[in-house]
This record gives sequence, C-alpha cells and structure tokens, in this order.
Amino acid sequence: MSAVMTQPDTHHGVTADGTPDYVAEPAAEEIAAHAGEPRLSVAAVARRLGVAPATLRTWDRRYGLGPSDHTSGRHRRYGPQDVARLELMQRALLRGASPAEAARYALTAPLPSLQVATSLVGEPPQEAAAPPVSAEPLLLAGGEEDEQEGAGIRVGGRVLRLPGAGRRARGLGRAALAMDAAAALRLISDAIAEDGVVSTWDGVIRPVVCAVGERWEHSGAGIAVGHMLDECVVTALSRATASAPPPRNPRPVLLACMPDEQHSLPIKALGAELALRGVGTLTLGAAVPPDALAAAVRRTAPAAVVLWAHLPRNANPDLLTALPRPRQRVRVFAGGPGWEPVLLPSQIELLYGLGSAADRLEQTVVGVGGVATGAARS
Repeated sequence: MSAVMTQPDTHHGVTADGTPDYVAEPAAEEIAAHAGEPRLSVAAVARRLGVAPATLRTWDRRYGLGPSDHTSGRHRRYGPQDVARLELMQRALLRGASPAEAARYALTAPLPSLQVATSLVGEPPQEAAAPPVSAEPLLLAGGEEDEQEGAGIRVGGRVLRLPGAGRRARGLGRAALAMDAAAALRLISDAIAEDGVVSTWDGVIRPVVCAVGERWEHSGAGIAVGHMLDECVVTALSRATASAPPPRNPRPVLLACMPDEQHSLPIKALGAELALRGVGTLTLGAAVPPDALAAAVRRTAPAAVVLWAHLPRNANPDLLTALPRPRQRVRVFAGGPGWEPVLLPSQIELLYGLGSAADRLEQTVVGVGGVATGAARS
C-alpha cells in the first residue's frame, strides 16, 4: 500500500537535533468551540492510551503532538482535539508505521467527528470509521526506526525485542503489548491473506511469539499478552482455512503435542497450511496423553503422525516407537526444536521448518510436490 503524505501547511524546519519543528496549529474558532470542554492531564491521557507519560512528552517535544494551547511553565492539559490526534497516532503505530510516519499522519489526517468531549470523563468513544486509503500512513519496511533505534518496541515502558523485524511484526508487537486483540487479529489475517501461512508464520507470528516468551522468561510478565496473542493466531488461522479445498487424502495427518508439551501453536499453523493445500489433518493439540494418542491412531488409521516437542524435556523417543501399528502403514514424524536428531530412531523422520514440513507431509500422503529442505527447526 502506498499513499502520498503531506505535511501541515506551515514552515517545515528542523531543530538542532534533527527533529521536525512544525506543529499543526488549530484554528482560533476551533479552540474557542472547545474552550469549555474537559481537559486531561498527561497521566490521565497516558492511562487512556496505555502508554507511558514519558512517551506523550516525547511525542510533544519531537513531533508537536501535544496540548494545542500549552504554554511554557504550565502543566500540559489535553483537550478533545489533542486526544483525538494522539489516538490517530497510536492507531497508525499499531498498523506498523514508524513514529515519524504516524505523527505526520496524526497531524494531517482529518479528525473523526468529535464525540470525545463527554467521553473524556466517562466511557471511551466508539471506534471511528477508518480514514480513506489516501489518508493512511505510508507503511515502510525500512526507513526511520523506532525511537529505541530498532532495539525493541516499547509501550508503557515494556519491551519486545524484535531485531530485524518487518513492519507487520513491529505492528503486531505493538498491538500485543497494548492488548489490542482486534488490531492483532487484523494484522495477522491481512498478512495470511496477502502472503500465506508460511510467510506469515516465519516473518510475523513467530518473531513476536518468541519475543513475548523471552520477555516472560526474563521478567515473569506477559502471560496475559501471550494468551491473547495465541488466541488471535488461532482465530486468524481458522478463518483462513474456512474455505479450504476438500482433502485429497482419505487418511488424515494426525498432529499432536507430546505429553506435557503445551506449545501447540506451531502444529496448528502446520495444520492450517496443509488444509489450504488440500491435505486433511486431525489436530489433537497440546499435552496429549500416551493412551489418548494411541487410541486416536487406532481409530483413525492416519497416513502420518507428527509429534511436536518444543522443549527437550518433553521429547521422549520411546513414545514414537510405541505407537500402535494399524494394518495400513503409518509414517511417524518428529517436529519441533525439542528433538535431538541423533537420539531419534532410524525410521523416524525429523521435520524442519513450517514450509518444508508441509512439503514433506504433502508428498508423503498424496504423492505430489518435492521434498524441500529447511535450514532451521520451527
């Protein structure tokens, strides 16, 4: 998507540190019209938007997104127009724009009809209609980095480290930390629709999921973020496969996690990719007990079984060879970074990467396609 960005019709200079010095000045009648409306402190606006007060001060100092009538020596007080522009900036950030791009958008885009005045002291306003495409921010894969110079994404003092991430992954990181499920779901769904499950998994979902997990491991925070993100991913995958073609294989591919293994998102992504290829699957999900797995194999006689282990402590090779052997041959695969290749029985094949795993399983159960090789395990 591209759009022509225009800046306010004012002098466009830069300060000594290279930041823009322009500020969109409100019209005199606009100020007068809202002069009697409630005004919020920095702390109140920060709570409303879910960001740190220091972030608002930075947006004011660097991009001119501050109180429209603030004077030196007085506390910042934000009016309805000011809050509406900050919400436009936050919406652009959640869509993957850099702070500078989001600020330009917020300063130049037409404001939605302001029913903000009464909501400042009560319930948040209803979501405004999306602006026309020509007014949306220019979302670039490169260009100016976040204020933290690419080290991570900060929202309210919290960090997701996403080195080298693209715009969609950065946007998903912001949406996740802001607990904005609607934005996260929209970003994932759009990426799947445009680029497919494999590219979205490798370039958007997995980096953010790993970053959330890393944050939890180091700080103990982010459990709620992780659960919300998982639900958004599962929902997006389900929607993407709602119109999948009929399966070409009479016997399904059985996808399951090892006992005690809770990381089921990768096999759900694998199941979605296979479904879109016309390969039927049966997904059992996380932490499948050995007896339940054995019963499923006996009842469904799958063409292939994939057992996922994310953590080494959950990767038990004995379970792979203990599966029931129906009359028809069942190919058994191991998937996930928990498996140690040298410890696997010779008849068990280790799958690498989401795309190559789907290629291999498709070739195994329907006899088409080549066998792709992957450089790293999912």
